[in-house]
Amino acid sequence: MSERRACSVIGADRTSIRYRGRRPDDQDLRERLRALASEWRRFGYRRLHVLLRREGHVVNRKKTQRLYREEGLSVRKR
Repeated sequence: MSERRACSVIGADRTSIRYRGRRPDDQDLRERLRALASEWRRFGYRRLHVLLRREGHVVNRKKTQRLYREEGLSVRKR
């Protein structure tokens, strides 16, 4: 079945079917976030976001939160 016909059957726009997201590689940011989280065990993503900004990383708070969650990090007890 053609793409055009399949999209018309399900009622979807062809451009949304063809869309491929392009996220930049944030491996160095992930590593630094992990290092800071291991150094400062009691800091959550909000405080780590402040530390990243102070180091010169230009990053959105929501992106910091997403990376924090994807890395499986959490505030640890003493």
